[in-house]
Amino acid sequence: MDIVDELRAFVATAQTGSFTAAAEQLGVSNRLTSKYVAELEARLGVRLFQRTTRRVGMTPAGEDLLARAPALLDDLDGLLAEVAEGSRGFSGVIRLSAPVTFGETYVAPMLDRFGRENPGLTFDLRLSDRYDDLAKEGLDLAFRMGRSEMLSLKARKLGATRAILVASPAYLAAQGRPETLEELSRHACIVDTNRRAPRRWTLEAEGTPHVVQVQGRFHVNSARAVVQLTENGQGIAYAPRFALGEALASGRLVRVMEAFHGPSTPLAAVYLEGRALPRKLRALIEFAAEDIKTAHIL
Repeated sequence: MDIVDELRAFVATAQTGSFTAAAEQLGVSNRLTSKYVAELEARLGVRLFQRTTRRVGMTPAGEDLLARAPALLDDLDGLLAEVAEGSRGFSGVIRLSAPVTFGETYVAPMLDRFGRENPGLTFDLRLSDRYDDLAKEGLDLAFRMGRSEMLSLKARKLGATRAILVASPAYLAAQGRPETLEELSRHACIVDTNRRAPRRWTLEAEGTPHVVQVQGRFHVNSARAVVQLTENGQGIAYAPRFALGEALASGRLVRVMEAFHGPSTPLAAVYLEGRALPRKLRALIEFAAEDIKTAHIL
């Protein structure tokens, strides 16, 4: 009997709580799943489950094995995939997450470019402004903004971005261009409520931080909505460079008070520490590190 099949049957049974559900997950018969687990118990000389008529519960030995077996199977699958990819290119699924606006404006188009070079890959991109637990959510990789405090993660810095002040030419023609922080405080500003202190903008000039209290009719929790309202002439925005994209390049928005900008925010690709990084993930990270240099978002 193949010990790999035995371990897969054990892990599926432990995670689902029954031989029937495990069999459905593995695509084999209930009888074969039970047989694999029994063979593994015989091989190890210990009971891994306590069987009842309705459910199987793990023994202490089973709990010890479950703590390590999934990672072992993942590493084996990764090894086999790398060997196969070496001759026929990358294949399989990459599951990753990113902040909503950064994911929409940069990560999704970047994956499109990477995917065109690697047609055998499938991508599962999940957008959320919360920090997902990679292990719990089954994610291979996450793009993060800011510094992560989680010791279980390794990070590859991709660059850094800043927030800048922008407005539409029509707004500036009607209301004038602010030149000082005092003038800025009297203008209509678009307030992004995702910020910790939405109406207190911290701006740097020549390395010195300054704080200005702003006002405005529009308060929204989306950087993309902030940009849209600003394009429509509703006020001045303090928006991350990556969210401005083509609006800035085309002239629909222009910078104001160019000597001032936000603090530098690092951008990184993070992944779980302690596991060998599959070649397809290394390739994606390297691609992103080069691609981001020409994306005009830093």
